[in-house]
Amino acid sequence: SVVAPPIKLSITASHDGGNIQLVSQTEPIVSGRTAKCTVKLNIKPDVYTDFEKIAHMQYFSIRSFVSGLEDIKIFNVTYVIDNADKVSYPEAWPGTTICETSGSLEPSDDHLWKRNQSTKIVDGKLTWQHVHTTNGSTFFSYFPPYTYNRHLKLIADCASSIASKRDINYKIEALGQTLQGREIECIVVGNGDKIAWVIHRQHPGETMAEFFAEGLLHRILGIGKDGDLDDITKKVLDQYRIYIVPCMCPDGAVLGHLRTNNVGANLNREWATVNPEYIAPSMERSPEVYAVLKKMDETGCDFFLDVHGDEELPYVFLSGAEKTPLWEESERLKYLHGYFVSCYQRVNSDIQKAIGYPPPDSTEDALKYMNVATNQVSNRFKCLGLTLEMPYKDCETNSDPSVGWSPERSKQLGSSLVETLDSMHPYLRAKGEFWTEFSDGDHYVEPTDNFKEDGFIMLTKRFYSDVRPHDA
Repeated sequence: SVVAPPIKLSITASHDGGNIQLVSQTEPIVSGRTAKCTVKLNIKPDVYTDFEKIAHMQYFSIRSFVSGLEDIKIFNVTYVIDNADKVSYPEAWPGTTICETSGSLEPSDDHLWKRNQSTKIVDGKLTWQHVHTTNGSTFFSYFPPYTYNRHLKLIADCASSIASKRDINYKIEALGQTLQGREIECIVVGNGDKIAWVIHRQHPGETMAEFFAEGLLHRILGIGKDGDLDDITKKVLDQYRIYIVPCMCPDGAVLGHLRTNNVGANLNREWATVNPEYIAPSMERSPEVYAVLKKMDETGCDFFLDVHGDEELPYVFLSGAEKTPLWEESERLKYLHGYFVSCYQRVNSDIQKAIGYPPPDSTEDALKYMNVATNQVSNRFKCLGLTLEMPYKDCETNSDPSVGWSPERSKQLGSSLVETLDSMHPYLRAKGEFWTEFSDGDHYVEPTDNFKEDGFIMLTKRFYSDVRPHDA
């Protein structure tokens, strides 16, 4: 074996939303027409969050660039994330397969993302191997990035579609700006009597949430179809006025953060003050939530959906305002929750009821989390509020190990929301015991996070994707 100086491997994270630190890499060792090396990496942490007393980290996105492959035909690289045991959810690594593509980060290449089946966790380190056979770049990510340039393209496409409709009630608003000066855009569509709010990507590393937003917006505005709308979409736009925020945390998204904005605010803990020493939301720390909640107070809300991704559970699931005061006040919210999940499941089989975040044990426990968007909005407006979670892993309900949960499936799930909104419309503000019309299969099912999977380690009971119990 000899060292082959011509072969070069460059590791960067300078692309939009990139996150990685190079620790070390061995010189390529050549044997015949093959070569090999090992690259050691660290995930960079988010800015420290005062409320949760942690510097979150888990999301990563890497560009690996190979040059000098001429006589050498196979370059086998072992990638090792050294600090994988220090991330926010180390228990979530078993069953994870990282995403890779030799394509670009443009929408036209979404279908090229695949899962690396060699991914494994060994002695607290996340490792995978990749065989490079051509010069050029390969991206490796916890989940495919949704770049800020793509976000701006989505906003431009929405603006173009809205302009073509010539309806003064369809518009794009800038609700405010982030601390780094990026707009907090809200797309407003529909002329109905019910107000729906759908927000995405409070946690910037949960990129599947903005893919969901793209799928939803493309359908309700006819983007890519010359503005043509299907009959169900037309009906929903006559039933609702819908406010859609495709990216709540653009600063964190650009920085490659997992859960916080550029000053360490976890936006899904900024919707109310639950600790008198930590006032939320605030223009100084969380202008994103401040602006959206201010607008929501102006418009009211009959339905709320907050779209996320979950590191641990290999399922799509919904979490509601269980055990909060409104939930305990009557059975209304519980039945609306169960019916929504059933309706969604009928149009998209990735949805299931059994697995998800277990609810708090009591109202007293739930009150500690009134700073979570779903809990705050549900109780503030006495409406159905839900958090939708998609997996970073493969989705067990429709397993596809080679691709796993993907941008395409995220977009399809967003598109499928339209039928569900149609089904929910008669009941969102219905009086009396309207749920007597529902079948037994439409009832609420209390979820559990305990399921069987090789290598799965059940977390100590946690709520709303907390890293540890709130009072630990």
